[in-house]
Amino acid sequence: MPANRAAIILAAGQGTRMKSKTVKVLHSVGGRPMLDWTHALAGAVHADESVVVYGTHSPSVCKAAERLGAKTALQDPPQGTGHAVQAAERALEGFDGDAVVLYADTPLITAETVEKVFDALAAGASVAVLGFEPEDPAAYGRLIAHPDGTLDRIVEYKDANETERAVRLVNSGVLAAPAKLLFELLGEVTNENANGEYYLTDVVGLARARGLKAVVVHADADEVLGVNSRADLAAAEAAFQTRKRQEAMLAGVTLVAPETVFFSHDTQIARDVVIEPNVVFGPGVRIEEDVTIKAFSHVEGAVIASGASIGPYARLRPGSDIGAGAKIGNFVEVKKAQLGEGAKVSHLSYIGDAQIGADANIGAGTITCNYDGYDKHLTVIGEGAFIGSNSALVAPVTIGKGAFTGSGGVITKSVPDDALALARGEQTNKEGWAVRFRKAKQARKAKGEKSK
Repeated sequence: MPANRAAIILAAGQGTRMKSKTVKVLHSVGGRPMLDWTHALAGAVHADESVVVYGTHSPSVCKAAERLGAKTALQDPPQGTGHAVQAAERALEGFDGDAVVLYADTPLITAETVEKVFDALAAGASVAVLGFEPEDPAAYGRLIAHPDGTLDRIVEYKDANETERAVRLVNSGVLAAPAKLLFELLGEVTNENANGEYYLTDVVGLARARGLKAVVVHADADEVLGVNSRADLAAAEAAFQTRKRQEAMLAGVTLVAPETVFFSHDTQIARDVVIEPNVVFGPGVRIEEDVTIKAFSHVEGAVIASGASIGPYARLRPGSDIGAGAKIGNFVEVKKAQLGEGAKVSHLSYIGDAQIGADANIGAGTITCNYDGYDKHLTVIGEGAFIGSNSALVAPVTIGKGAFTGSGGVITKSVPDDALALARGEQTNKEGWAVRFRKAKQARKAKGEKSK
């Protein structure tokens, strides 16, 4: 029977290199805070318990963890990674199973990779460590391993000799072991090292000294990108976007210029969707089959049904629900509005807080005047209605099925089904006025008079 699982998420770092009022692990990748990424990873590997370790400088991390439903543990004062993991021991009191140590500033590790770490424990290892080979090993801790993958020890860079520093296999920080053994070994860790800290990595050597088996599980370098600076955050975002673009194309989505399309962590796109260049997806987007998103569009919090066309230069804000075969054209903004099947808003319009029926046509320059300075109000447009260009629909207002509104109208009252609403001043033509006007102006100019 598989062992129970716990995730200990380390989130107590100072993050000073971020130069930010926001705690490092609450910065986002793919529109999602890094802490949320790691907590979701714990859930994806079926962790029965999740404990977030935070510092005294970051009560916001504690609140964010509680919002996610995780347990919390305070590390005070900070004395290294081993000490941070020990801080979680009380929160896991009575837990019997395997524990994995994860990092809230390493958002891109996949569930499949962490499963391999747990698999190594199931196969007989007492400690499993996730390692990788970066292009530049720099100051990473080195994994001193045998060719068969058995891990002898982990040496922190500051404590390594030249031979050890030449090793290219480095420590990601992720480590798993039976929880009881992990805390027992941590109780034996000392701070006799160059930093005067309690290293989590020392548990490997202590386990080996007991004759226990430790192994390395290999990961792709892009997965274990740690974020310590704004540059690191940008690198993690780039890695996420590359991954998401590949997933989309493998699933049958056409990206005309993949490098210019930006996804959010939860973007859902069905097959045979075409996405043109320079499109940005915020959180909460779901797109059905055969949709086209044209260039320079921004979509967030929207559902787009099959066969719809969006853009170019369109903006769909949260609450947008675009029906099958509907069209949102250039320079159209939609917010908290439902468009029925085949409805069209083709040019230069704002549609907010509205319900638009099937096959309705919204003329260029139309706006729904939804805000009175205090409250938002609803505009309802019936099936097959035709809204003339440059109309202002002052909500709350209902335009009936099949109704028409004349161009340039300010519609303040509801319009019955199949009626024509005209709401503009009556046009008056003054014959010959332009001729008289020009003659008067020219005469004054000839006399050297200035126009007032």
